[in-house]
Amino acid sequence: MEPLVEQPSSGRIFRTRYRIRLSDMAASGRLRLDSVARYLQDAATDDVEETGWGTPEHLWVLRSIRIDALQPFLEDRTVDLATWGSGYSALAAGRRWSLVGDRGGSIEVDSVWIHLGPDARPARISAGFDAYAEAAGGRSASTRLTLPDPADNASRTPWPLRMTDVDVLGHVNNAAYWTAVEHCLQGREPDLRLPIRALLDYRHPVDLDEDVELAEDVDQDRYLLAFVVGGVVKAVASLEQLD
Repeated sequence: MEPLVEQPSSGRIFRTRYRIRLSDMAASGRLRLDSVARYLQDAATDDVEETGWGTPEHLWVLRSIRIDALQPFLEDRTVDLATWGSGYSALAAGRRWSLVGDRGGSIEVDSVWIHLGPDARPARISAGFDAYAEAAGGRSASTRLTLPDPADNASRTPWPLRMTDVDVLGHVNNAAYWTAVEHCLQGREPDLRLPIRALLDYRHPVDLDEDVELAEDVDQDRYLLAFVVGGVVKAVASLEQLD
């Protein structure tokens, strides 16, 4: 897997800070993955609102994300976050985040987002994207997904959805997928208190009225969790311990 790009020397970098509150923590005090996902999404929203690349003219749908928890946030109580463009193509853009805690926590994230117009249909990225393009440094953003389907014999359990899992687009919010991951990995490997790499591919949106199953699988020491509706894999998460 390619190394994550470093912070650019030119182009737009958006910076913000969050306090880690009780509702963001696991019982051990660790910053949960779903809380990280909310921080990422909120920072991205604040960024594009400043530049004019947010709603209502522009919508962004997450396609894939990579979270490298190099040093999980265990005792940290604040997060300094920086985010910038890591690549772009005609219909998609990459976004990088770097998260640093006040007690040594370190998380590096990259992602790809599909650009939609106000009619919620894929739309070309037009003029005015210069600051993000400069930070991207000529790198492209690929929408190709890489995670496999679960094995046929993967164990399956229902995943009841709640109204609070759904966002303004009517689909299950990005952070809700990580809530399922956190729930399924309680007391199991990989240990989220140790450095991990977490990937998530979003293939199709999940709606509130759908009956979702979680399919768990282990593939070469990698934990896979697929979100399945009517035999169709809607999303796949992968987690593995980092050395």
